Amino acid sequence: MFSLRRNALRTTPGRLFLLLVFASLCFLSSCGKPAPTLSLLVWEGYVDPSFIQGFEATCHCKVVAAYMGSSDELVAKLRGGASSNYDVISPSSDVATSLSRSGLVAPLDLSKIPNYAQVSPKLTSMALVKNDGKVFGVPLTWGPNPLLYDKTAFANPPAAWAQLWDPKYKDKLSLWDDLSSVYMAAQVLGFGKQDPTAIYNLSDEQLEQVRAKLIALKPNIRKLWSTGGELTNLFQNHEVIAAMGWPLITNQVRKAGLPIEEEIPAEGTTGWIDHLMITSSSDNKDLAYSLLNYMISAQTQKRLSDVTGYIPANPQAAALMTPDQRRGLHLDDIDNYQKQIVFWQDVPRRAKYTEIWNEVKASQ
Repeated sequence: MFSLRRNALRTTPGRLFLLLVFASLCFLSSCGKPAPTLSLLVWEGYVDPSFIQGFEATCHCKVVAAYMGSSDELVAKLRGGASSNYDVISPSSDVATSLSRSGLVAPLDLSKIPNYAQVSPKLTSMALVKNDGKVFGVPLTWGPNPLLYDKTAFANPPAAWAQLWDPKYKDKLSLWDDLSSVYMAAQVLGFGKQDPTAIYNLSDEQLEQVRAKLIALKPNIRKLWSTGGELTNLFQNHEVIAAMGWPLITNQVRKAGLPIEEEIPAEGTTGWIDHLMITSSSDNKDLAYSLLNYMISAQTQKRLSDVTGYIPANPQAAALMTPDQRRGLHLDDIDNYQKQIVFWQDVPRRAKYTEIWNEVKASQ
């Protein structure tokens, strides 16, 4: 659906150099085995043919992927015994820390990932994927959970999440079936005003207020979505006019010709930093290292942003973009843009948050 023109990067000196680098890495990896297969469990958009086919061709291997709809789904699968089914995963920053301590993912030998040196120091300096002096993940991309809206349905862009509770939007909205909806309600209630990250460590009393607030929103919710494709279809079928979403969904519906815009509301929004990790049980670790290095190269990062609308972890990708692309990804004012986003982090009482969210969903 989102493949880029493959003739856009035909053999040039830079392209030839890139191919030689990855060919050398693959020669040292399991790519030398007959048609090895690398299995991934990742978010949508992270295995698009526009960039994965180049890796497969260079390494003479096959990449297969399963997609997850939430961080909890990823963790449940791994802890349920499915970790041996996957070589590489892409956890977000809300579960990356606990996975780094779980034994389910392998510590990384950064000498096998030369492109790691190009990744934004602001991302690599974070403690999210570090444990006992070891690094367990490579930053891949990051972005917000913005408010998406059909601009033909609004005289003015919605300025705040709180507007979604207006009764005039009855049965016209969608929410992500994810704890992000809990975080959003906490922001609306003002629980993050003094300390934005406090929304990840709410008290029982605060969580009860969040539950009541979300139940009050339910008359306006036509459907909860769990995959980007579901929300895209809801917009395409004109079943909803606004929703919490992802930049990937904005890209999808715009390419379908729909007038969907995205906004970071006045209360701010949450966001995520996705990392690539290698599972401890992987039998293809050398090939997995080659994939990690490939995915954080400037060229692949640019293509990944083309597909997803997410912000590259490798700042050198900006040089490959047009001025409009750089502005669209806020790369010209990245520090101020990040200030509007409360990045996901470890939630100490995640089970309680999940309980509250399940109660919201079950309420009539």
